Amino acid sequence: MKTTRLFVRILMIWTALSPWAGFAQQSPTEKVIRGYYAAYEKKDWGSMEQLLADGFTFSSPQDDHINLKLYKERCWPNAYKIKRFDVVKLVVKGDDAFVTYNGWTTDGRLFRNTEYFRFKDGKIKENECFFGPGVNYPNNTKK
Repeated sequence: MKTTRLFVRILMIWTALSPWAGFAQQSPTEKVIRGYYAAYEKKDWGSMEQLLADGFTFSSPQDDHINLKLYKERCWPNAYKIKRFDVVKLVVKGDDAFVTYNGWTTDGRLFRNTEYFRFKDGKIKENECFFGPGVNYPNNTKK
């Protein structure tokens, strides 16, 4: 095959596949969300704080729009019980995002939650956590 024909074919394939390349890239919002879970995995409060907007609130079945101070007192200690997060689904639309994940504790227990994030100026303004069925994390007793 002549070099010119080969080049044309490669160019055509590249052109056809290039729109798909954008799907592999993370949006800034997705990077912040993944950073949020990474901060828990690394037990790095400094990184977490940088991701949270002024006036941040957290809600769950156990908490109702608690502020950053209470979030750090009540929720952050769970970081020391968490080994990792496996994101199952992440959907971003504008300043809103939903994440469903499987979490693994340091003693091998599974918990599954869905979280709704609201962003302001590229930072997490609000997080609402919905605990998965059959799981009562942080007091998880199921394997």
